[in-house]
Amino acid sequence: MRKIIHCDCDCFYASVEMRDNPALRDIPIAIGGSVEQRGVVATCNYPAREFGIHSAMPMGQALKRCPHLTVIRGDMAKYKAVARQVFAIYRDVTELIEPLSLDEAFLDVSAVTLYHGSATRMAEAIRQRVKSEIGITVSAGVAPNKFLAKIASDWRKPDGLFVITPDEIDSFVQQLPVKKIHGVGPRTAEKLAGLGIHTGADLRARPLTELVEQFGRFGHRLFELSHGRDERPVKTHRERKSISTEQTYSKDLPTLEACCRELPELISDLEQRYSRLDPAPAVRGLMVKVKFNDFTQTTVEHADPAPNLEQFETLLNVGWSRGARPVRLLGVGYRLAEETTVQQLSLF
Repeated sequence: MRKIIHCDCDCFYASVEMRDNPALRDIPIAIGGSVEQRGVVATCNYPAREFGIHSAMPMGQALKRCPHLTVIRGDMAKYKAVARQVFAIYRDVTELIEPLSLDEAFLDVSAVTLYHGSATRMAEAIRQRVKSEIGITVSAGVAPNKFLAKIASDWRKPDGLFVITPDEIDSFVQQLPVKKIHGVGPRTAEKLAGLGIHTGADLRARPLTELVEQFGRFGHRLFELSHGRDERPVKTHRERKSISTEQTYSKDLPTLEACCRELPELISDLEQRYSRLDPAPAVRGLMVKVKFNDFTQTTVEHADPAPNLEQFETLLNVGWSRGARPVRLLGVGYRLAEETTVQQLSLF
């Protein structure tokens, strides 16, 4: 039985800003782009969340919900420096760390002998060190696998610790709302509800064949998770599957021709990003993302080891035709060969 800790810094960017400026602690703040640049909320603090503000919300909409919201542009260099400090504390406990982002990671402490091998005490020690040494809070979940540890870290946010022991797995999963399962979005949750499936117990009552018939490969995953099973190891290396760039425009691009005129600059930026990869992996495909002015979006992909401007234009034509309306964001990217891996902290 493994011992997994999932650590998640609470509203990370906002927490760093509140640490550096205590006057921000009790007022609604959001980190993100400006309204003029069609920016979105990267994160916000808990006072802002009381107004229904959340990550990825357009900043203009956030300000309508909370006119006195304080908007901060953000400082990625500062956030990355703080993340390095946090991960240094994690590494004092274990080298088996799988970063999911700057502010979130899995730790495998199965073989760690600190604190008499107690994963709960390790998690609490990590939380206390981050708070005292760095000045922000971390919520942590402790469980025998990644699926349960990630759910547990969210159970008592912010600044919380929740533990699921091996003998508690069965009862916990049976009562778990299916919408809490990673990968179950609004549409899947709606489909599950239509089938009368609301909890892990409801999932467990359905045969594997039915779940696979209804949800394909994800049906098998749902069946395993309904029994609390997740054999995925903590990966200290992560595969880079793609690289991309995108641009939100201050004024909507009104036509397909206007969108096409933006492609060369986007592709140039993509090629610069790709050239900085070391080693540079093989390209196996290209993709174009289009977000329309009603916030619907679509992505078009094509497998080809040697993408060129004409191919990007073809994909853009397909994507634009799906909405045929003004465009607020364009993105381009490469799909990369799967065998390429990058070191765990390269995102810093």
